Amino acid sequence: MTDFAFRLYVAGRTARSEAAVANLRFLCESRLPNRHAIEVIDALERPDLTEQARILATPTVVRLEPLPQLRVIGDLSDHGRAAAVLGLPDREDVLSERRP
Repeated sequence: MTDFAFRLYVAGRTARSEAAVANLRFLCESRLPNRHAIEVIDALERPDLTEQARILATPTVVRLEPLPQLRVIGDLSDHGRAAAVLGLPDREDVLSERRP
């Protein structure tokens, strides 16, 4: 079941882009195990989608679901701040859900 859907816009295979992908995956796997979907869009390969979404800087992650859409610009290296802005549950909440 996918409760959260994200679209990450990057510009090529740079170190900053790769860091953003890794950080978003880490956040989702640690806070939304088996409850998320991530789509990565390369702005250099798909400028049409990037323009349509009004992306002005990369990397940018957009939380598509649940609404409302939320955005974070940057490589997401500040996990706590990125998780808070994206409305992700606390890690402690996730760990308590796993306990019997």
